[in-house]
Amino acid sequence: MLAVDLFQEDLVLSRSRIAFITKIAFVISSLLLATPALADRVVTDQIGRQVHVPDTVSRVVILQHQTLNIAVQLDAMDKVVGVLDEWKKQLGANYVRLAPQLPKLAMPGGLTKVNIEELLKLKPDVVFVTNYAPTDMVKQIEDAGLPVVAISLLDVPPQEAVKLNPSVKDEPAAIDAGFATGVRLIADILDRKDKGEEMIAATKKTRKLIADRLTNLPDDKRVPVYMANPDLTTYGRGKYTGLMMERAGARNVANGIAGFKQVSIEDVLTWNPAAIFVQERYPAVVDEIRKSASWQTIDAIKNGRIYLMPEYAKAWGYPMPEAMALGELWMAKTLYPDRFADIDMQAQADAYYKEFYRTDYRPDQ
Repeated sequence: MLAVDLFQEDLVLSRSRIAFITKIAFVISSLLLATPALADRVVTDQIGRQVHVPDTVSRVVILQHQTLNIAVQLDAMDKVVGVLDEWKKQLGANYVRLAPQLPKLAMPGGLTKVNIEELLKLKPDVVFVTNYAPTDMVKQIEDAGLPVVAISLLDVPPQEAVKLNPSVKDEPAAIDAGFATGVRLIADILDRKDKGEEMIAATKKTRKLIADRLTNLPDDKRVPVYMANPDLTTYGRGKYTGLMMERAGARNVANGIAGFKQVSIEDVLTWNPAAIFVQERYPAVVDEIRKSASWQTIDAIKNGRIYLMPEYAKAWGYPMPEAMALGELWMAKTLYPDRFADIDMQAQADAYYKEFYRTDYRPDQ
């Protein structure tokens, strides 16, 4: 009888212990779920992947210069702990005045590579990569337990989104929608939603102005233009640069090629552009063209129509907010000065820079 009583007493105690442990476990789990750093949500990145990201993001690494440029304009650099090692090449040496902290940040990788040990030391909540980042690079980061968000700024099917030179059916729609989606995704993760919407609105502000001024411009009167990059690389169809030219009233002479590719001097001679543009980040290209004998028979050179673009006129393959808000207007005014004689680009640029870069636009720096 005593043995039975002892057994029942032990059973009661065991049940009490189980109940106590269960309560403790419940409290702990509730606390964990209530901790912002551990709670997460699911976002869809721009190559169609479902990614779990923390509700509160305090530390990010950005391995794509387009996303980095947008993060600077969103005033979110306080969250950036690492950047791509090619930032100076891709953004231009002068860009540091807009983001003075860049040289001090860690550089654990680039567009197509990552040093996983250095990346882990930074303890990022999210890693931003380009849409064409190699699959093994993305997997390496994910296997280390870090969320990876790919940004393309282009609205195309996932099988195209992962390519450097995707096939694009409707360029204006794909670029406009992809840009807005990308900005909203970046701004959401960086907790800058309102600023992201302001940025999108700014890109649309001058679109109607340009279209109205060029409404009666016949196709055969559009200025044939070539975008000169280092090593005779240029942009064809499917890239924002071509759309930028089209909206500014130009005709991209390289529209026959797809994406970003190297061409030959023979191609350029055949195209014989009436104007040549060079991005601000590549000033040496202007001198190379002017000094090279092989370029001297081209109409653009004979007539002195080679232009180093201003900092804001980012004629990149990916759409940038300042290029859409300012660059298209600058290009249109450069090509058709009479139609835009009343437009003060310095004033336009100052207003934009004060809003998004928190400084004046200074073309001499």
